[in-house]
Amino acid sequence: MSLLIPFTRCLLTVTGRLVRRSAPGLPSLTPPAPSWVAAAGKKELPDLPVVPEEELEEQFVRGSGPGGQATNKTSNCVVLKHIPTGIVVKCHQTRSVDINRKRAREIMRERLDVAYKGELSEVMVKKKESELRKQEKRKRVNENLERKRLFKKTLAADTHIHNKPEDDAV
Repeated sequence: MSLLIPFTRCLLTVTGRLVRRSAPGLPSLTPPAPSWVAAAGKKELPDLPVVPEEELEEQFVRGSGPGGQATNKTSNCVVLKHIPTGIVVKCHQTRSVDINRKRAREIMRERLDVAYKGELSEVMVKKKESELRKQEKRKRVNENLERKRLFKKTLAADTHIHNKPEDDAV
């Protein structure tokens, strides 16, 4: 029974998410990295790392930018630092501290994903797909513009030929 206790801590289910962690006291088969999550609810970026709260240093600082006294005098800007990697995220998107905390953690997860996986990260793959779609759309738009130019050119040439005065009346 004592052998099952470490393994029961390996798999945790939290709100439909399966989190895999190495058992305490057992050697890990993979190099040290944050735990990976297979999120059932979030379809956009499913394989982002789970960041334990112990690895984060959180500060609340005064915001800046437009908004006047409401943003400049309140400490609702969240600064997160991931201690093992030194990655710092600053979030001051809203006036709500709670929403800024959640968004800062999402941004931190995305940045850690890019830091650990590099070009193979979900964020970079989605960014490349988006760039390719934009390039293809731009190419189609340019092709359509060229077709329109050629059509107008041939239309103008046809009307110019048909409207030529004839020299029959002498």
